[in-house]
Amino acid sequence: MTQLEHVEQHAGLADFFGFIVRFIIKTCIVIEIEARKLSHDPSELITRAIQPALWILVFGQVIGRVRAFPTGSLKYIDFMTPGILAQSVLFISIFYGISVLWERDLGITHKLLVSPTPRTALVLGKALSASVRSLSQAIVVYALALITGVKMNWNPSALIGVLTVIIIGSCFFSTFSLIIACLVKTRERFMGIGQVLTMPMFFASNAIYPISIMPTWLQIVSKINPLSYMVDILRSLMIQGGSSVFGVGIDFMILLGWTILFILIGGRLYATIVQ
Repeated sequence: MTQLEHVEQHAGLADFFGFIVRFIIKTCIVIEIEARKLSHDPSELITRAIQPALWILVFGQVIGRVRAFPTGSLKYIDFMTPGILAQSVLFISIFYGISVLWERDLGITHKLLVSPTPRTALVLGKALSASVRSLSQAIVVYALALITGVKMNWNPSALIGVLTVIIIGSCFFSTFSLIIACLVKTRERFMGIGQVLTMPMFFASNAIYPISIMPTWLQIVSKINPLSYMVDILRSLMIQGGSSVFGVGIDFMILLGWTILFILIGGRLYATIVQ
């Protein structure tokens, strides 16, 4: 290899690493901007805590007494708590696209699109900022679990795993929401589609009952549903004696694969929201 080829190779590597560093910095800037919005209106975190409280304190306690679902060695309240955390992440993130539509109407999106920031960095930054809200829900669910006597796994590696899954799941659902916003382009249509999607995704998952008791057609739908894999991995990490039906590695790879795919699609579609 000649000296010129060496120089060109090093220059290419320098450009590549420079791009990666700039991409990370710009993504972090987007996260900071989005997180700052939340600090200006923390009341959203309080109102969002009501729903998981109702599911765990009311639904979980009642169904646990009935013993309607076969949950193996786990108490029903232990079985459903990871599902309620996943549901909270879903419900918070799936409506995140509405903020993108507001930004478009206020002219903020136009300013972002003319900046040198890569579209994918914009989408990834918004997706990661959505996880800030979701992590606050994790605190709520863990507090409720302590109150109700759920046997939680407090191993540090398990807690880190739970945080990682929440971030990835939040990125997936918020990017899914952004893609819907880019396609429908109006707040009214977006809200209608968001409401139609959330409950079927929740009930067609293993969040509050095992897949094994579902009819065959619903089992197929559940195994396509990314929420099922998020619940499955959370159940194995959060609960003492919890286990994964599909396998933790498979859960993680499927959830991460869906997330990366949707971030790439979102990066391609983001600019179309202003058209």
